[in-house]
Amino acid sequence: MFVLMESVWQTGFFQSFVDGSRVSSVPMILVTSVLISQFISNVPFVALFQPMIVQSGGGATVSLMALAAGSTIAGNLTILGAASNVIIIQNAEKQGQTISFIEFAKVGVPLTILQIAVYWIFLVIV
Repeated sequence: MFVLMESVWQTGFFQSFVDGSRVSSVPMILVTSVLISQFISNVPFVALFQPMIVQSGGGATVSLMALAAGSTIAGNLTILGAASNVIIIQNAEKQGQTISFIEFAKVGVPLTILQIAVYWIFLVIV
């Protein structure tokens, strides 16, 4: 996975989608981390995004903490936000329990929005 992420990094494909001037903005890091982690999982996202933060001069502790927070809570938004969610849902289904994407999102979306707000306040004020 890390070899693949390094290859993606070297192509510049990922960088072309992100506005480099806003990379060190705490709100942008939080929201981008949560949203993009829904599509490429949080570990590959961090492997691609952390060098962008450092290169933009935003390698300050607060920017890196925002990246850690956003990529971690991404798993709360939807089932697809973390590989562990998918594994748990699959095992639950083997035992006759079902959690739909919508059921998960009904709890996950408000929870993630609240968590983003709390992290945002904490990281910007503190």
